[in-house]
Amino acid sequence: MAMKVKELADLVGISVRTLHYYDEIGLLSPEETTESGYRLYSDENLEMLQQILFFRELDMPLKEIKQMTSSSSFDKQAALRQHQKMLIGKRGQLDKLIHTVDKTIKHMKGEIQMTDKEKFEGFDFSHNPYEEEARKRWGNEAVDASNAKVAGLSKDAQKAVSEIYTKLASIRSVSPQSGEAQTAIKEWYDCLNHNFGTYSLDAFKGLGQMYVDDQRFTKNIDQYGDGLARFMCEAMGHFADMKGK
Repeated sequence: MAMKVKELADLVGISVRTLHYYDEIGLLSPEETTESGYRLYSDENLEMLQQILFFRELDMPLKEIKQMTSSSSFDKQAALRQHQKMLIGKRGQLDKLIHTVDKTIKHMKGEIQMTDKEKFEGFDFSHNPYEEEARKRWGNEAVDASNAKVAGLSKDAQKAVSEIYTKLASIRSVSPQSGEAQTAIKEWYDCLNHNFGTYSLDAFKGLGQMYVDDQRFTKNIDQYGDGLARFMCEAMGHFADMKGK
């Protein structure tokens, strides 16, 4: 039985606007559009929407989902098996993180002792959920070059990145324009240009602005300390403005 767009949105729990957008980009077009303009979705449409949402749950960009699902070789059952495998892996990582949280709480209460290594069990930085955003803003070539550098980072380089974020979090209560903050943010600027590609001052300032404009970025960065994203945004903007004079 055909469903109207509002009925489908309510069933799935997504917005009508999202379904309209999927239609506009050719990712999920309704089986039929009536003369009065109503979009009608079939059972097959529902199956495809489920596939799309599985891919989105795994942080796959819409462009890649479209390319995959529109291919003549696309196999729904094979895709479902792959979804299952990847979701099980994701669940395993979440279980590890939950275990780490539990141990950290006990550690803070003085019930157990944790090693430094145990404090970070379950974190996985091998996949960047914001890569689609970066590709839109800076292009595939820049991101691919950055990814290649990330993949080849030595343990010392990875440690350096972590230390910079930790340092910035520890001084986030000072003015972003202070000498202390500007010295620390220059380390981040140098680190980006050394390890992840070439960042102009404008790109560096734009990246900082993205930290607060997109709540996904804010949430991720603020794991190091509440307000760190805002602090970095302001410090990066001031650094770029001063260096650009």
